[in-house]
Amino acid sequence: MCGLVGILNQTSDQQIDRSLLGRMNDVLEHRGPDGSGIWVSEDRQLGLAHRRLSIIDLSDSAAQPMSDKERSIWLTYNGEIYNHKEIRDELIALGHTDWKTDHSDTEVIIHAYKQWGMDCLQRFRGMFAFAIWDERKKELWLVRDRMGIKPLYWAKVNGRFYFASEIKAIIEDKSVPRIINEEAVFHYLTFMTSPAPMTMFEGINKLPAGCWMCVKADGSIREENWWDLFDGVEKDYDRSEGEWTEIIRHELRKSVEYRSVSDVPVGVFLSGGIDSSANAALFSEAAEGRQIKTFTIGYKGAENHANEHEYARKMAYLIGSEHHELDLTLDDLIDFLPRMIYHQDEPIADPVCIPVYYVSDLARKNGITVAQVGEGADELFWGYPRWKYIYHLQRMNRWPVPSVFKRGAMAGLRSAGKEGTEYYEWLRRAVSSQQIFWSGALVFTESEKNRILSRRMIDKFKDRTSYEVIEELYGRYSDNSPEVCDLDWMTYSDLKLRLPELLLMRVDKMSMATSLEGRVPFLDHNFVQLALSIPERVKTSHGTLKYILKESVRGLIPDELIDRKKQGFGVPVKDWMMQKLSVYVRESVTEFCDSTDLISKTEALKLIDAGNPDSWYLFNLALWWERFIKNH
Repeated sequence: MCGLVGILNQTSDQQIDRSLLGRMNDVLEHRGPDGSGIWVSEDRQLGLAHRRLSIIDLSDSAAQPMSDKERSIWLTYNGEIYNHKEIRDELIALGHTDWKTDHSDTEVIIHAYKQWGMDCLQRFRGMFAFAIWDERKKELWLVRDRMGIKPLYWAKVNGRFYFASEIKAIIEDKSVPRIINEEAVFHYLTFMTSPAPMTMFEGINKLPAGCWMCVKADGSIREENWWDLFDGVEKDYDRSEGEWTEIIRHELRKSVEYRSVSDVPVGVFLSGGIDSSANAALFSEAAEGRQIKTFTIGYKGAENHANEHEYARKMAYLIGSEHHELDLTLDDLIDFLPRMIYHQDEPIADPVCIPVYYVSDLARKNGITVAQVGEGADELFWGYPRWKYIYHLQRMNRWPVPSVFKRGAMAGLRSAGKEGTEYYEWLRRAVSSQQIFWSGALVFTESEKNRILSRRMIDKFKDRTSYEVIEELYGRYSDNSPEVCDLDWMTYSDLKLRLPELLLMRVDKMSMATSLEGRVPFLDHNFVQLALSIPERVKTSHGTLKYILKESVRGLIPDELIDRKKQGFGVPVKDWMMQKLSVYVRESVTEFCDSTDLISKTEALKLIDAGNPDSWYLFNLALWWERFIKNH
């Protein structure tokens, strides 16, 4: 796991400034403290740089940027190709004998590209973001993995094309403007993040999950989706529930085994829930008798937020792990805020960034460089209580109820002062022929957003809603899905928006802030496509959330952990807002509103003074503005 940086000049009157490239690279030192490298082409029109976190093949020969023997293909790469050994064996059988490393997955990418071109991506099983320069064709290829586990940003400014693992590396070049993307702000207030390809910086973009981009020296750019969730997926109605549980467990075990391969110590983030407990149990099997380390985060001084230590300890005892715990306080949060904003790059308005950072730091301090994390299981297996409710609403929306009755219900809610409620929003979507489900993580409804935005922003976006993001997603879903059904749409929406740009982004940014790699077994693309082939009726059987996954891991982890009420990996923001956190929130949001004309200060302060935890999202935005925009 590493950090990458690059600049391609697209006008011949400029040359790469090696010192600038070095400064951009050094900004990413936290992503790769074990080494750094820079390569500049002979004509000084292209520069690649890399920060290394050594995980597979620790030798100097595996350093990057790396080239083939002829120096015609250059690569800078962040990620892991878990099946690199199998691909190497296949390439050797095809005549590739000029290897300079023993088992580097980086070198496998170079040889695979030479053999198959961009079709090589279909062979990779892993997480990755990388840049390949093809000297023969004068083409730069940028690639982001199928699920979007690793980020990749780019910008085109003054005849230069920049790319990097983090935005802060791009804006290290002072000629890159720092301007707020107001459209991103508009959508952020709905989705808690900026939907790809936009970022909160005008002119700086992120490559969407499962996409590649080809940039040529003449300035032309082409972008394509190289993979979709439903590619090759067919529903399997013939398997019994028992057969499903067997194959799910088998494929999950295989996924964990792949992610156990490392030349450095690997641990597990353990909450005591189903996902992390299954990870821990299967990883313990793959460790073949070696003791593993597990890590858990809790909270002090939060009366309304129960810790999960009890359950995590039981699982740790069962697998015989060396278990570590840490309880966070409000002071820990306040102390961490400046670093959180710095490492986020743009607002990632999920307060879970805080425990993810601290559990990563805990693991790193205990000798761990790689950790297994549990993201993705809830989205694949109907795991959220809120999903269950909206799933039924979607089905009800297809009942033959005339729109006049829905409009009447909306009018009743308006007269009762309930226009900003979710119920009103769901009716509004139904009347407008929109999908009821937009995302598993929504902040403000469209009505609430029209109150929280400044008058100028309301006028600017008066004819728009954030449904335009969902409408595009739904079009791709309906084009690619083998059958259109409510649960598959919910899964597709979150796997294409919430997971890559919020949940996985928080894992990448916060774990890499501590120089730790996070691996995600539930998001192995083969496992994802297996989950998508399961019929809706199997996943929703007995009306039980995560039913088929629970049955698959029963016997692997205790029934007590499987059958307990879902708690989730939350943060006691509401409790802390009733303490001194609200003072910091009020000060930051007030200055932000006074300086930017994006948010209504009156409405923002109402939220803060009421102790509403939704004010966290405005606070995150204000802190980002203060760190990256205010003084630049």
